[in-house]
Amino acid sequence: MSSNNISTKSSSKDLSGLSLIAAHSHITGLGLDDNLQPKESAQGMVGQMKARRAAGVVLKMIQAGKISGRAVLLAGPPSTGKTAIAMGLAQNLGSEVPFTAIAASEIYSLELSKTESLTQAFRKSIGIRIKEETEIIEGEVVEIQIDRSITGGHKQGKLTIKTTDMETIYELGTKMIEGLTKEKVLAGDVISIDKASGKITKLGKSFTRARDYDAMGPETKFVQCPEGELQKRKEVVHTVSLHDIDVINSRQQGFLALFSGDTGEIRSEIRDQINTKVAEWKEEGKAEIVLGVLFIDEVHMLDIESFSFINRALEDEYSPIVIMATNRGISKTRGTNFKSPHGLPIDLLDRSIIVHTSNYNADEIRTILLIRATEEEVELTDDATQLLTKIGQETSLRYASNLISVSQQIALKRRSNIIDLADIKRAYTLFLDSERSVQYLEEFSNQFVDEDGNVNLGNGSGNGSSQSHATSMQTD
Repeated sequence: MSSNNISTKSSSKDLSGLSLIAAHSHITGLGLDDNLQPKESAQGMVGQMKARRAAGVVLKMIQAGKISGRAVLLAGPPSTGKTAIAMGLAQNLGSEVPFTAIAASEIYSLELSKTESLTQAFRKSIGIRIKEETEIIEGEVVEIQIDRSITGGHKQGKLTIKTTDMETIYELGTKMIEGLTKEKVLAGDVISIDKASGKITKLGKSFTRARDYDAMGPETKFVQCPEGELQKRKEVVHTVSLHDIDVINSRQQGFLALFSGDTGEIRSEIRDQINTKVAEWKEEGKAEIVLGVLFIDEVHMLDIESFSFINRALEDEYSPIVIMATNRGISKTRGTNFKSPHGLPIDLLDRSIIVHTSNYNADEIRTILLIRATEEEVELTDDATQLLTKIGQETSLRYASNLISVSQQIALKRRSNIIDLADIKRAYTLFLDSERSVQYLEEFSNQFVDEDGNVNLGNGSGNGSSQSHATSMQTD
């Protein structure tokens, strides 16, 4: 039996041709070297050296899988890269370790209770690696012959597949033909076929046919032609989350709920039975627990009941590492009249490892803006970059990065592919930052509805000189 593992966790590549640009799409990791030392700029991460080094230690803890039920709090001013660090951590962990990201306000649903929402988030962050043996056919495709019926009936075909030692011809049915067509399997591909499910996996192109693929792109993967028997027994590893098992075993929802997303409340008895079964699998060596990460952004939005639940959940046998982010200072804990650091109750703060982020300096802002420009496929002149950096320093990094795409549209209007100084200035005057918006509100405050419901409906100017023409309206 071969010792190589093949994972059943498939990743869809259907959108690979689509350029999806999000706020943190440029981040591919934490930017650490082998000794967990952060590099000044790597993998899309810039600055925040202490915070990234701390995140590197947390990363090693998670990868070791020995420590769970820890809480990490990322605290710092807005636009200091708290979410970016969490996203970098997720990228470094890879697809094998479960990573669930939620915003704290997501738990306030009309359909689910707060504790149920949090329980589901916790259980999504714990994976189970289930091992089983299966028979597979693995080899290099020599030839595929598909006979298509003129009347559009059943398709028939033959697949010639070989290893270094043997070659065999297999008769193909309709399902296998569809599978080969979907995977775009051609002669020279090395493929793996699961005999039980008929699942076809393309492993790469064969090295022996490498000279035939001169026109291939750099992403083409070449592999050796398999050796020995065509049919082999392999250990297959399925990775699923505890929540997936909960949903499948819940009679109320069933398997289709995984696709519809409508899971509803899951009874605690079902979860207890699953925990018992998973413990049995673990004892028998059939399964392995993978403790992942639950990231809760804007954690100060949770209330005291939710914090109490998290406190208890962290002590559970199956608990992931909980990473929280907040930009609050001394503020009220929601649901109480007490003020506490970061808006979190003291007992949860006591459990947490607190990592602080700080404001970026000018050089770091410049580097981040250039990375964002590259991600959005935008070219900036030196003067435009300099002005954008200054805007980032005086306002916020988010505002400056938002101006990039706006300025690009202004540049395209004058038929230029390069953003110049004038484009940034134009965008800056068109779109207000928060500070200028506050100034505008203060200047024309009498034209807006105030907290008492008063509003000026006349033509009064900002300084209130035409109050005689104004009408004051009082709402309940």
